[in-house]
Amino acid sequence: MKIGAGPRGPGVLVIEPMGNAGRFLVEAADRLGVRLYAATHKDVHDGYPDRLRAALAGVCATDLTDAPRALEDMEAFCRQHAIAGIAPCFELFTPLAALLAERTGLPGNDPRLARAARNKILMGEAFAAAGIPAPRWALAHDGAGAHRAAREHGLGWPLVVKPAEQGGSWGVSVVDGPEGLADAVGAARQYAYARPHGLELDTRVLLQEYVPGEEYSCDTVVANGVAYPLPVVAKDTTDGRYRIETGHTCPSGLPAALVRTVQHTAARAALAVGVRNGIAHTEVKIPPGARTPYVIETGARLPGDNLCEIVEAATGVSEAVAQLQAVLGLVPDTVPSRTDAASIRFLLPEHGGVLREAVVPDLPGTHSEVHLRPGDVVPEPADSTCRIAHVVARAETVGQARGLADRVVARSRVEVG
Repeated sequence: MKIGAGPRGPGVLVIEPMGNAGRFLVEAADRLGVRLYAATHKDVHDGYPDRLRAALAGVCATDLTDAPRALEDMEAFCRQHAIAGIAPCFELFTPLAALLAERTGLPGNDPRLARAARNKILMGEAFAAAGIPAPRWALAHDGAGAHRAAREHGLGWPLVVKPAEQGGSWGVSVVDGPEGLADAVGAARQYAYARPHGLELDTRVLLQEYVPGEEYSCDTVVANGVAYPLPVVAKDTTDGRYRIETGHTCPSGLPAALVRTVQHTAARAALAVGVRNGIAHTEVKIPPGARTPYVIETGARLPGDNLCEIVEAATGVSEAVAQLQAVLGLVPDTVPSRTDAASIRFLLPEHGGVLREAVVPDLPGTHSEVHLRPGDVVPEPADSTCRIAHVVARAETVGQARGLADRVVARSRVEVG
């Protein structure tokens, strides 16, 4: 479906398209005949992949960490280029996108609530106000305060410790008892600025009640305040102190009634943090034997981890197309066109070091990508930056897709010295 003709179709300004989701927006814009522009820093733009740079119709170079200046620069850019939609892509700039949409009179999210989709403390308050089922939580500034807050709020053990503002599992840990809490709080507080823009972050720490059970994600497209649910995806993570995502599978394998419950809960979470025209990525956990999904967090942007690819491979629904349609004030295409299955698995190192070798075999129904080259530094397996490669498998059923991806991982060879 094209909503514009060639290079003169409607223009959408993407606030920072770097990262995993950017390429899916590029593909979606090409399908829809949308002119895609970027708002970013000049030095960040200089580091864009060639394909992303070539796909952009223009760039608004500004300082996204200086909100008044950025809003002035971007508003003038929108007027000059007849921009018809504002699309946030980088989670930490979603409040800025909401303010810009309001200033330009374009479809956007509620700027009064938008910061709650970036800041997990405000998010917890928004969930409580809307009656969203979510883990209990408390706020901490330091180790001593964390011990006091955990005790006073009766959060119990294990306990999840995470930065108020950060993504990619950075600074997040699961603490089994009081003896590890101070160190976990210190690790969460280390992120004072976000790379690569230098955006100042809230260094407070969220202490979150640990919810046992399986993890899932569910994205929601919202257009003119109406929520359109997307498929539920099953998530796999490591165990222990650091819960790094190791894979995702669509569909989730949950019973149909529980899928609908997760979708409804995710939609309520998206609306609670002010999503009105755009997309939200919501993560939930379901305790064993329960039928209530607890919302861990939500973000007002496309998902990472190649989830756009997984969802489209399984259902035919392009989340990026739906997001662009929503920010242009259109009804999004969210009806599945097929009922297949897809699974992604990430190859993680056992320890940090220098990559010596990474070999991922090709099996029918799969494709893979190696992220690092021999000689590259491999971080310690504490967050998603340590991933060495990934494999995507497509099949007719969930079991077949999972099994195929797992076979590729089992036959892969990774050596870190």
